[in-house]
Amino acid sequence: MGATKGSPDELDGDPIPISALQHAVYCLRQAALIHIERVWAENRFTAEGRVLHDVTHEAGSRKSRGVRRVTALPLACRRLNIAGVADLVEFRAGTDGETAFPIEYKRGKPKRHRADEVQLCAQALCLEEMTGRPVSEGALFYGETKRRVVVSFDAELRRLTEDAAVAFGALVAEGRTPPPVWRPDRCRACSLLELCRPKAMRKSALGFRQRALAAALDPAADEAPQ
Repeated sequence: MGATKGSPDELDGDPIPISALQHAVYCLRQAALIHIERVWAENRFTAEGRVLHDVTHEAGSRKSRGVRRVTALPLACRRLNIAGVADLVEFRAGTDGETAFPIEYKRGKPKRHRADEVQLCAQALCLEEMTGRPVSEGALFYGETKRRVVVSFDAELRRLTEDAAVAFGALVAEGRTPPPVWRPDRCRACSLLELCRPKAMRKSALGFRQRALAAALDPAADEAPQ
């Protein structure tokens, strides 16, 4: 892999898990509940994902046809203070050395949001710092489709990844968990739905706004009967 310039043991303080960036892009509150408050609940989706990852989380290395495949590779980036483990990294031989190609295994199929892409891009940023070589693309392998989706680490995705690291890093530093926001397209699939209760907060906030509006229109409206 070449000279290693960083490792999880060399980071300052507790590094942010790379997986937290995926959670942060999906929902900052979910990321805080899992990684700050240490709250977790499993559903069918997380269970299937865990089984899929168990297959790849045995460390190993083998080489075939000029490609060295390393599983369960520890990663770290000092600049962003992030660390984690890559499911699989292919090191492809070239005229000037090996080029890293990270591969992340996911259950299901490609998503509309970019959370999975951010997690993969974070791995690429770690590999770039550790090897001193550019990593231009990687792939997401989805269990439902049984296909790789190649991801290009362009400027927009890199910026989104770094912004997620900064935003979640600020939450960790403050020890703060954002309030819930009901988003049907994401909340319904979240394993923390019953613990987060975004609908309850939504109703409470709506009731507060309605009472505040009523009080503004009629100063006597919020006074109890004598």
